[in-house]
Amino acid sequence: MEDRRDDRKIRVYDCRSGNKEKITYKSLEISGLDFNAFLQLLHQKFSIRPHETFVVVTTDRIVLDFDQFKELQDDSTLHLLQREDQALAMATEERIKFMPHYDTLIKGGMYEYYASEGQKSLPYALAELIDNSLSATAKNTGSRTIEIRMVFDETLGKPAVVVLDNGCGMSSKQLQNWAVYRLSKFSRKTVTVGGKQEGYVRPDPVPRSLNSDISYFGVGGKQAVFYIGNSTRMITKPLGSPDVHELVLSKEEFERRERDKEEIYSSVIKNRKPGDSSHVNKDEERGLHALIAEESGKESFTAVVITGVLPEHIAFLKQDFLVWTRQLAHIYHYYIHGVNGKDMSSCSTGSDHLSKIDIQITLREKPPKCPHAMNLREVDNDMQTLYINAAVDTFEFKAVTGGGGAVEGVIRYHPFLYDKETYPEDSGITQKYELCFMKYDGCMSHFGPFFCLSASDDEDDVDNESAARHQARGKRPIFDCFWNGRLIPYTKVAEFDWCTPNKGAKELAECYSRISGVLFSDDRFEVTTNKLTFMDLEMKLKHTDTLFTRIVNSQKQRGNIQKEFTQWLKNCHEKWDKQVKFSGYLETIARTDLSKKMQSPWATFSSIEWDGKIYKTGQLVKSHKTVPILFGRVVRFLLYGKYEDGVFATGGEVEVVLEPKAFYDKVKIIAISKIDKTATDEAIKTNIDNDFAKLPELLKVEWPEGNPWPQNAARPAGTRFGPLKVAIVNKKGESLSKMPSVGQGAGKKLVVELKVVHHGPKGDDTVLFLSAQHSPKWGFWFKQNDNLTSLGRYTLSLNTKINETNATEFGGKELPSYKLKFTINAGGAESFVVGAVSATLHVGVPFSIPLLVKDGYDHSATPPPDLKPVLKCSGLDLSYETVDISGTTFTIKSVKARGKVLNYPQSKTYDLKVTLPGLKTDTQTIKICLLPGNPHSLHVTPEDNPITVENGNPVTFNVSVHDEAGNITAHPKQIVCCQVQGFPAVAIDCSATGAGQIVTTPIKLKIVNGEPENLKVKFQMPSRKKSPAVDRELKVVPSTRVSRMELCSDGNLVLINDDKIDWLAGGLLENLFYKLYDEAGRLVPPTAEIASRIKVNWTGEVNEEDLVQGKLPALQVPKQVQQVLFYQVSYQDQSVSASFCVVPRPDQPNRLKATLLQNTVKLGEVLPGNINLELVDQYDNLTKTLTSTCEKDMTVDAEGLDKSAIAFVWQESSSSVLVTGVQFQSGPLGPRELCFSYRSFVKRVMVKVTAGVPAQLKLVSGPAEPLQVLNDHGIAMPFVVQLCDEWGNPTTDQRVVVKVNSSAPALKVTTAVASQPVDAEGKACFTIGSVSGPKGCYELEFNGSLNQKPILGSIVNLTVIPDPNKPVSLSVEYNTNAVFPAGGRFPVFSVTVVSDEGSPMTTFNPAAASMLLSKGVRSGNTPSQTVAELKCSKPMKNEKKDRFHFRDKEIPELVGKYTIQFSLRIDGSKVLHSNQILINVVANRPVKLGPDSQPPTPVVSDSKTVADRTLVEKMSLKIMDSYGNPAGQDLDGKVVVSIKNFSGDGDKRLPLFEGRTDSLTIHLVDGKAHINRLLIMENSPGENGSAYVLLFKPEVLMVPTPLAPYELPFHFYNDSESQRKMSELSKKKDQLTTSITAHKKIFTSYSDLLRLMTSHHLDASKKEADIRNELIKRKVEIAQTIPDIDRVLNEKKAEVDRILNTPRRVCSIRDHFSGQQDVLGMVGHLAFVQDDDTARVISWHIRGDMDCVITKTTAAARRIYDDTKGQQQVMGLDSVFVQPGNRPMPHMGNGHMLFDPPGNPVYARNLLLFPHDQESCNVAFKNILGDTILIDDLDSANIYRKAVVQNKGPCPTILTRQGDRISAKGKFGGAQNKAPPINTLQVFGAPLPQHYYTLKEHIDLLSKHRSAVEKRDQAKKEREDHLRTMKSPEMLKQQHEIKEKMMQLKETEKQLVSTPVRPVKRGLEGAAGPSGIVPKRLK
Repeated sequence: MEDRRDDRKIRVYDCRSGNKEKITYKSLEISGLDFNAFLQLLHQKFSIRPHETFVVVTTDRIVLDFDQFKELQDDSTLHLLQREDQALAMATEERIKFMPHYDTLIKGGMYEYYASEGQKSLPYALAELIDNSLSATAKNTGSRTIEIRMVFDETLGKPAVVVLDNGCGMSSKQLQNWAVYRLSKFSRKTVTVGGKQEGYVRPDPVPRSLNSDISYFGVGGKQAVFYIGNSTRMITKPLGSPDVHELVLSKEEFERRERDKEEIYSSVIKNRKPGDSSHVNKDEERGLHALIAEESGKESFTAVVITGVLPEHIAFLKQDFLVWTRQLAHIYHYYIHGVNGKDMSSCSTGSDHLSKIDIQITLREKPPKCPHAMNLREVDNDMQTLYINAAVDTFEFKAVTGGGGAVEGVIRYHPFLYDKETYPEDSGITQKYELCFMKYDGCMSHFGPFFCLSASDDEDDVDNESAARHQARGKRPIFDCFWNGRLIPYTKVAEFDWCTPNKGAKELAECYSRISGVLFSDDRFEVTTNKLTFMDLEMKLKHTDTLFTRIVNSQKQRGNIQKEFTQWLKNCHEKWDKQVKFSGYLETIARTDLSKKMQSPWATFSSIEWDGKIYKTGQLVKSHKTVPILFGRVVRFLLYGKYEDGVFATGGEVEVVLEPKAFYDKVKIIAISKIDKTATDEAIKTNIDNDFAKLPELLKVEWPEGNPWPQNAARPAGTRFGPLKVAIVNKKGESLSKMPSVGQGAGKKLVVELKVVHHGPKGDDTVLFLSAQHSPKWGFWFKQNDNLTSLGRYTLSLNTKINETNATEFGGKELPSYKLKFTINAGGAESFVVGAVSATLHVGVPFSIPLLVKDGYDHSATPPPDLKPVLKCSGLDLSYETVDISGTTFTIKSVKARGKVLNYPQSKTYDLKVTLPGLKTDTQTIKICLLPGNPHSLHVTPEDNPITVENGNPVTFNVSVHDEAGNITAHPKQIVCCQVQGFPAVAIDCSATGAGQIVTTPIKLKIVNGEPENLKVKFQMPSRKKSPAVDRELKVVPSTRVSRMELCSDGNLVLINDDKIDWLAGGLLENLFYKLYDEAGRLVPPTAEIASRIKVNWTGEVNEEDLVQGKLPALQVPKQVQQVLFYQVSYQDQSVSASFCVVPRPDQPNRLKATLLQNTVKLGEVLPGNINLELVDQYDNLTKTLTSTCEKDMTVDAEGLDKSAIAFVWQESSSSVLVTGVQFQSGPLGPRELCFSYRSFVKRVMVKVTAGVPAQLKLVSGPAEPLQVLNDHGIAMPFVVQLCDEWGNPTTDQRVVVKVNSSAPALKVTTAVASQPVDAEGKACFTIGSVSGPKGCYELEFNGSLNQKPILGSIVNLTVIPDPNKPVSLSVEYNTNAVFPAGGRFPVFSVTVVSDEGSPMTTFNPAAASMLLSKGVRSGNTPSQTVAELKCSKPMKNEKKDRFHFRDKEIPELVGKYTIQFSLRIDGSKVLHSNQILINVVANRPVKLGPDSQPPTPVVSDSKTVADRTLVEKMSLKIMDSYGNPAGQDLDGKVVVSIKNFSGDGDKRLPLFEGRTDSLTIHLVDGKAHINRLLIMENSPGENGSAYVLLFKPEVLMVPTPLAPYELPFHFYNDSESQRKMSELSKKKDQLTTSITAHKKIFTSYSDLLRLMTSHHLDASKKEADIRNELIKRKVEIAQTIPDIDRVLNEKKAEVDRILNTPRRVCSIRDHFSGQQDVLGMVGHLAFVQDDDTARVISWHIRGDMDCVITKTTAAARRIYDDTKGQQQVMGLDSVFVQPGNRPMPHMGNGHMLFDPPGNPVYARNLLLFPHDQESCNVAFKNILGDTILIDDLDSANIYRKAVVQNKGPCPTILTRQGDRISAKGKFGGAQNKAPPINTLQVFGAPLPQHYYTLKEHIDLLSKHRSAVEKRDQAKKEREDHLRTMKSPEMLKQQHEIKEKMMQLKETEKQLVSTPVRPVKRGLEGAAGPSGIVPKRLK
């Protein structure tokens, strides 16, 4: 036995390669091998490299280990993979074996299914496959989908039936178990699925045993597939496995193997990847390609593909599609619809524990036939659905057998309704059916059976059919039987003893045939293997040990089951077997018109169905067998008894309002049997119309004396009105004086009431009120009236009234009336009134006199057109220009008054008389006050002409202003100006007094020859141009003052004023004298006083004695030759002066002068500004002695001077020579000497030579190249460019502007300044803040410009590489087809942070991600300020961890457009936003009817006023969801409005609506209903002072649940005064309630906020305490205040900075790649080495690898390789294999030392310190350093190596701390094996001291402590502020106000309850007595 087990061969597929061409398999003999030996065998057979990673798995993806290897069976199949989840590149095969004879498979189904009752058994075969699918999907957490596809389209291959489910699938082992016949679930061994051990576990009990545990025996599936066809292909993928397993069994293959003597019960399971159909190569199987293609993306599934389908089966499946789908719907009814089945009157599925199960059937035939599809959930005519929906009541019970088995049972009652039984008929038994399909364009668009009965010619057949229909169930058994929730079709239980008619009451005999039932058992009752028949169910249930118990509301009921069933059956019979159908239950009332015994209860209904005819509320009816015959409309139907819903019953009564209502105004109650069913609506309506025509219709008004007033007539005040004659006529044109009689009594008399109402500004006023009785001669007569004198609009009203009651309506209809509207206007003019005239007038100033004209009734009247007014006033002359008429105002315009009046400011009053000839009262007098008028003329004194004045003196004048009458007048801006010829004007303001005095400026003239001068003087007012000016003349005589001075030399030469004197420069001018004269020309002798006033401008030092003698001081002429020198002698501050000019002249030439405008010249440029050469004297004055030929004698010399460009140019104007073209082309920069010579004159000058014109920019400083920059990162080192000329000399022209640009628009370069001028040194510095753009190579260009001319710049090459740590976008995934119902839940939004290189980022805190939700549509991508922020959820187990998930977020409750946007806070200021997602929130499911806005509580009374009877007005009702959103846009129906009693007031009479109806119907269109006005009827019944409810009940089809009605409470009163008071109280109550609710909401929010703030404060305090305790534990200084914490933090940071600034060894290699995705960095930066000697020798040893970039993946390495064009060496760790673990040192063997090692040997890699990613760095340096050893010195190294070799071991390379190396080959010495000095190497950096890391931890804790303290203090402050706010005077005031309002509300409610009302009850007249009860229907 053991030997046979060891004789094992296995098949191994090498699937490591992704290329299916390279996949091979080998058969391996593994007998006697253990797992390690097996692995060695694999290495040998499949050439596995030593360090290659691989995994060996079974076909079920179980990784092979020691235990699994031991359990391997012979001929097993294994997969050799790179990793466990690697997909198979091609299909593999696994051999399996199964044992029974194939006839048990291929013929077993034939026997099982044909051994039935002669029925078509194909549906039951399909059911076996559905059973398997139900079991497979039992553990699905989501939907459970089962699909049966019938592919009968020859274009897709041979016919096939496919059963497909989304269940758990089968592993390879489970698939092999399935193939074994009769291997039941109890016999199968535990298998491993998804890494878990799974075996059969009996499911927990569930209602109806719907546990899906129906794949049972290991028989049915195989029998079914071979009953349907002759071949099956099982395709399955287990959950959690990447492989698909496929098994094919066929009759043809079984027969071939038997024929060929092969092993029959073996086959091959193919293992492949999903979607791989490469193994399907038969043309007849081409349809499989599409099926296999569907596998991609599925987690698990099973597909059963049956081919070789028998032709008779194909025909049945096609032709009887609806038959067998109906059978399947019956079998799985409760799995599909839940424990309560398909109740089409309810929207609930009734299943709480089942996932939704969808069984989809599709039939595909060859085109042009269209595919058929049906979901079994849609079938509504299977027998269980018919039973459930035809039943009116159920009787549930439970049976427990002696063996512990339990069966649930349900009995349903199907009543007799009106004239037929409702027990469902089985179309398969009682009818012959025809299947009809509605087709459109050749395609079947609807599935549904139309059962068409064939008419029989045999009358006996009809009788038998009627008998069968009468007997309901007939002889059929009662109970269908279900096993584990599915139907067992061939077992039915007829009845039990307690439900048989033999033991029931005889009167209930026929009721036993109206019951159907169903039994639900679990697997404790046995069934046959094909699940067609129970084996022992009925026998066990009918055993005497079985206990039956009734179940009510899931609870067992004690008692006798037979008694309880009989009572239930009796109740059903009495309740449901009825004759007349009453529908539309309204309410239950009490009738006071009957005897006390019969008064209550009476149920009211809105309709009945009687004898096949429906009567409804509002329908016209006619009575028969009544006296008199009644015509009217149905108000409601009444049925004695308690009912709350529709009911079938005998008898009943109907309440009818008699029509026409206006004629009868009565309501009658008659028996329903009294309704004349033969009467038509037309006949009833004709009779009603005849009665209606007798009623008063209109008023006929006549004017007996003529002159009728038409509508809107206008008449003058006082016009006579009338007389009037009025007649009342009906529709027939007959005159009436009384109402028509009803019955035998006389009609009531009529009167006509006349009322005239004046519509004034203060309201309406009744001015005339008359009432007229009827006169046989005159009819209704009203006399003439002339009292209409008030102006305005009037309305004449004639109203018909009933004389006895004074009522204006009859029977709810208004009696006829008549209205006339007219207007009374003003009469003719008879008097006038003077309007407002200014009391103060001015002489000559026009004014107006308004006159208001009146008629005889003091109304404003229009003036006559020819009025001529007369004006009179004593002492004044009056005149006017014109008159003006405007409406009723007559105005006299431009009235002027003239005369002498008192001077300003005194005044006098005058009487002014106004007369209008022709008026009845023609004269009125007014008082006026007249003041001086406007300025008219000037008066000036003295009036002498001329007026004499001495030269130099002022003149005085008196002026006054007069009006046109000569009165002195004063007005604003009254300025008088005096203008003296040749002098400035002088003005005086006479605005205040009208007069003043003017003093001129002194008159100073230049007198010639002593003769007097005459001047003109002019007086005028500038503001009064029209006032004439006044002229005067002045005579000015000479004065004796000094007026002239003369200068002379030597007493003889007189100097003319401003004379020029030519004098030698530097000479002395002497002997100057002065003389003075007066205005008459007389000589004035000098005196000491005069001499003191003499001033000269050439010296400050004068000799007063010389001045007294008339002598002036000597004048020194300047040394410099100037154009003119001015000198002056003045007397008395220059009022008298004399002047002269001196012109200096140069001396003889003394030297050569060279003048340079610029002494600086740029190299290569001409000296700007020419050089001027001149000959000057000793004082440097130009001598002008050079001639035009002198340039020939001039020369110039200098170093590097370009003499070819030199030119000497003669300047005639200046007698000088210009030197041009001075230019230097070579030589050093700095000073140069220019030497000019002319004859004996020589001149040397210095010029400075600077750099030339800027010509180029040189990069003098910047980072090293090649330059690589992470995207959106900066370049730390700045770029410095120098401005140079063409010779390379640095230049400093600061006009040059340097710009930095990128070579491509895609590259965005950010700098502090985009352009800048060079500095004083000619340099420009640019620091690149960031570089952003697509990955690639670019150039940075530094270009300059000078005056818009470009300057050649420098170019820097750089490479932009993506930044894996830079988030650039947010990617959002969600179900875009989702609907967003208000108040629901959003679908899951998955948000991925995408990096610059396109990979997802997972480094962000979930708290930084937010979902922003805002109302409306926003413009731009920036969120609005009013947004709701939602945080992300924790990821679930099955969700990806590289994204944020927003789950279960609530959708807003209001419909409309919303915007969703996701944000990620990257740092304190930067936020990344996603694209906006626009969603439309739609209404949720409709649940209620409600108004747009809540109306106030109505208060009504039964008065005649419409407003008092109004319940609602202009109210719109809408179908809404639970949040108040309109939700019925596509729903139509009606709203039934009724009135019901308030809670607890069931016996009160109800008010009626207008029209004496208790209900109204309003159309509901698109979910809306509008009510213009809703009234109660006048004199309505009702309890005075009671509260009622107005009920608006919607009746709408096509809604899943009934809509909740809208209820509006209202108060009813019998008098208007009570109504008014209660209306005010109700309104006040509503206002107070609203206000109190709002205040309470505010206070509640404040309290909630306080609790929240308290919680935040406690949390913040706890967090601060935790951090403080941690600081104490670490012995860090504790600070309690922010400043103290900052102090400690700064001390710590300063210490950290000191450590960082302390020089230490660093790696000098620049690493541009660190930080990229999957990049560790350069080798030199990955590790630190503490010791300098160690760092030196190791760095030197691996110097070729120090700049190698280490990556985690080869892909990342390849990316860097491509980016650097192959220049950067890289290493991907996923391509590196190192031996796991650490090998012992060579001197160690078997755990002990082989020898005592010298020199402290250690592996070199162990001396490296890795700051990041230690695991990856270990792999990298193991690969780079290997087993290299470090020893102290060379001698120790040689001794160590020798000892290792002597112990027969290999010795690796040895390094010494002195810098020597011994290679693994033993070579040492020479420069190649000696490390150079450390300063010449690129070495590893030294690590920071441990104290640095301790400080960093302290700083981190202190920062957290600071933040916690801030948050704690902030939370405390916010809480205290909130408390202060809650205790503030404003809040206390609000609390006081709400208390007062609550007291007011309480008082108001008390008033509402206690307000007295009149104890009046009204009832309807003519209430009929009770009718007889119709006897019960005859049996």
